[in-house]
Amino acid sequence: MNLYSHYLCIMDIEDKFGYIATLLGDKARAIMLWSLLDGKAYTATELAICANISKQSASNHLAKLLEAQLLAVEKQGRHRYYRLANPRVAQVIESMASLIPDSQIKSINTKPKSQNIVYARTCYDHLAGELGVKITSALIKNNILTQNDNKYIVTTYGLKWFSALNINIAELKLKKRSFAHKCLDWTERRHHLAGSLGAALLEYMICNDWIRKKNNTREVLITSLGIKELNDKLELFRK
Repeated sequence: MNLYSHYLCIMDIEDKFGYIATLLGDKARAIMLWSLLDGKAYTATELAICANISKQSASNHLAKLLEAQLLAVEKQGRHRYYRLANPRVAQVIESMASLIPDSQIKSINTKPKSQNIVYARTCYDHLAGELGVKITSALIKNNILTQNDNKYIVTTYGLKWFSALNINIAELKLKKRSFAHKCLDWTERRHHLAGSLGAALLEYMICNDWIRKKNNTREVLITSLGIKELNDKLELFRK
């Protein structure tokens, strides 16, 4: 590749990146994408309400996000349901929140209405917030996971630990997505477990009533059973 061709290639990448940045920079689109971080699919009307815009305006925004392959859509009867295209989109959106200055994060953390979601919430399909970070730290402390660059590695003991929860590590690694990567928690400023392993662990905790999702929010509640099990398996709440 000669210098001119290299220049054209860089310009092409910059143009494409600039277009994506412009899409994410619009307030209405940003709110809709943020709302979709709960992993659910919503209609244009529902997303319009979230962004406080008209349905027609929401449809125009959604068309652009679909064209950029940031969203996927599924038809069901007369309705069209929109969701994030893949976990990578969710990871980028959540990571962008980590650019919020520390002083503003501290202000958010102290607001009564924000404290529950700061403590425990879903981040697309895995657990985030203070609880998500604590569980990840406990998995490392108990030699269930080790760290390597931007990912987590399941130890030999970890294979047995997850197997006891009926979480099949070999099957998860075959999925066409990240297995166990570090996701920077925007409120804690530390990493929590994401990827197919993080999703499987969240699903297990929900199915076994360790935690419960709250309606119409990303907030989750830990149950008394969850406290007991996490104490028994990870010594999470013991001093």
